[in-house]
Amino acid sequence: MEDYEESHTNKLSRKVKENPFMPLGICGLLMACGYGAYMYKRRGTMSTSVYLMQLRVAAQGTVVGTLAVGVAFSIFQRLKLKNDQSKIN
Repeated sequence: MEDYEESHTNKLSRKVKENPFMPLGICGLLMACGYGAYMYKRRGTMSTSVYLMQLRVAAQGTVVGTLAVGVAFSIFQRLKLKNDQSKIN
């Protein structure tokens, strides 16, 4: 039996096809991190650890929110497909 090792590019493209909202979540994560890095100098008297904790929560919230929208979209598509099939029969 041949062992097939999937390249990183092939694995990423397969994952994107399985879950199309994953790239949006990653994009949101990168935007939240970029914004956090930009605003780091303007944090005022807030300690670095508290600032980073808030940034982590914002980044995770962005990813979880995007994935929740993806799940809702998937459920909507399944219900729509189910309704379309019941109309045909």
